[in-house]
Amino acid sequence: MAGTATRYLYLARHAEALPDESGLTETGRRQAELLGERLRSASLAAVHHGPLPRAAETAELIGGRLDGVPVHVAEEAGDFVPYVPRREEFPPDAAERLLGFLEQFTEEELAHGPELTRAATERFTGPVDGDEPRHELVVTHAFLAAWLVRDALDAPPWRWMGLNHANAALTVIRYAPDRPADVMTVNDMGHLPPELRWTGFPPESRI
Repeated sequence: MAGTATRYLYLARHAEALPDESGLTETGRRQAELLGERLRSASLAAVHHGPLPRAAETAELIGGRLDGVPVHVAEEAGDFVPYVPRREEFPPDAAERLLGFLEQFTEEELAHGPELTRAATERFTGPVDGDEPRHELVVTHAFLAAWLVRDALDAPPWRWMGLNHANAALTVIRYAPDRPADVMTVNDMGHLPPELRWTGFPPESRI
């Protein structure tokens, strides 16, 4: 009988996008290529990416630096609001600001996101069937990356808010059998030179 083995989930937010989000800037293309170079030694089994152009182009550029790793589109890796908290879930002193942030999204967007979140969590997290560890990359967007980090840490559902990710930064979560998920690194930009780091973050959040 086959057992279960460890999954290493590599998460990356797409690289820097053009203002109209139709693709990547030159900075973004370089970010994606450098992330691909970093991942050459990761023994990836697959690269999954969301359907939007900025994620698709990032994944293709990463895949171009890897040897024979398949690149797949996955609706579950798209850009959506993963969970809509109620006011009482927030710390009282932060509730107004966080609720105000959610007001920019339509009712349809807020209703559709949790369904995709459940599908993404089911598809990309937890140990894998078989006897061999599996390494896979998901090129996604800031919200889903934040949700999966929150989920791995078993933090309150609303806590995906405030966990930002820079463009082409790397997060790695390990899901081993019979133990809690292990967040190995978050928002790691070590593969990027200083001038390519921190895009996607507001200036006051850059360090």
